[in-house]
Amino acid sequence: MSTPTQLTRSAELYERACKVLPGGVSRNAVLRDPHPLYVDHGEGCRIVDVEGVTRIDCANNMASLIHGHADPDMVKAVGEQLTKGTAFNMGTEVEIEYAEYLLSRNPGFDQLRFVNSGTEALMLAIKASRAFTDRPMIAKAEGAYHGAYDYVEVSQTPNPNTWGDADTPSRVPLVSGTPDSAINDVLVFPYNNIERSIELLDQHADKLACVVLDLMPHRVGLNPAEPEFVHAIRDWTKANGVMLVMDEVITFRSTYEGLQGQYGIHADLTAMGKMIGGGFPIGAVAGNAEVMDVLNPKSSRYLFPHSGTFSANPISIIAGMVAMKKFDRPAIERLNGLAQRAVNGINNAINETGVVASVTGTGSMFRVHLKAKAPTNYREAYLGPDESGKLKFLLDHMFDEGFVLINTCSATLSTPMGESEIDELVAAYKRGFEKLVAMG
Repeated sequence: MSTPTQLTRSAELYERACKVLPGGVSRNAVLRDPHPLYVDHGEGCRIVDVEGVTRIDCANNMASLIHGHADPDMVKAVGEQLTKGTAFNMGTEVEIEYAEYLLSRNPGFDQLRFVNSGTEALMLAIKASRAFTDRPMIAKAEGAYHGAYDYVEVSQTPNPNTWGDADTPSRVPLVSGTPDSAINDVLVFPYNNIERSIELLDQHADKLACVVLDLMPHRVGLNPAEPEFVHAIRDWTKANGVMLVMDEVITFRSTYEGLQGQYGIHADLTAMGKMIGGGFPIGAVAGNAEVMDVLNPKSSRYLFPHSGTFSANPISIIAGMVAMKKFDRPAIERLNGLAQRAVNGINNAINETGVVASVTGTGSMFRVHLKAKAPTNYREAYLGPDESGKLKFLLDHMFDEGFVLINTCSATLSTPMGESEIDELVAAYKRGFEKLVAMG
């Protein structure tokens, strides 16, 4: 008579979770086959699961942890604030101090308002653009992710059966039941295609409130936008009185003033989130004072009533300010250098093994594609069934080797990492490439 297989602690937890959470999770990103693993604790760039296994964290909660886990400085600062209170129906001095600091990092930022997530930041920026221009429509790139909001969800995950002509991408809803009224107020343009994007924008110039742009969209391939494309979009928005909303929720970590600084431009409004909360929920919109004035209840241009129960709560603000002040120019230069070491090493491993692959990214983020040519738009980045299977194999290999990656085979680094962790990561990739080549 066989002995029943004993469930792991994670398997037991997942059984419980499935009874109370749809799919057993509150966020799909944590799903794994046959079940998610559950964290016991994290420290620095490593996390330990409930089975006692330690792994190097290259996901960092989807790029939100710039200093890894349980950073001592943030633990101290947040602990002190906890004894004073976590949220108030009054302002706090630290909110002002942190706003002053974030504004100082980018000369295009005049004023700022805090919210609770990157999604909220994009919502606020879009609504402020509509209020300022008195126009309803937005434009976004095909395949770009800008949070969970009906309008920016349009054409977030189209596929060959739904995406239509490459020059005129179809407007594809993400969620069943999305109102046609929302879908019809979105223009979808092909990323990095200057001529066609401008033609499409021209067709709706009098109705567009804003163009929402991510300079290195994850789902479009995590490849920095071509400078000519970015400047063409910026010039068009200026010429047509349309707001340029820059989504820097992920990319603000790329340089001291955000990735837009690398292009020499300033957006009308910039949405931020993730790492600016130091590991706590946060979002912020910064931008031109004239545009931001639509949020000012004391202004004659007050057009957008806005509030939020936990906006600018002192826990997120304190943690974020400590994190960002530590993420100064030397820290950025060092972390970006580690990412470049990883990219160089992975490219060498690709050449040495002969695997069909390429690497994209900039700053402290990169992504491995099982494609010979690095994608420059969503359709080039799209994974067919064969690629999806191979990518899953590589992700599972890296996980077994002790590395947690984002499920697109993307990595976002944290400051506790050093050259030894990067070299281990590269070596693990190389072993994975060798397996893929052997599989044929």
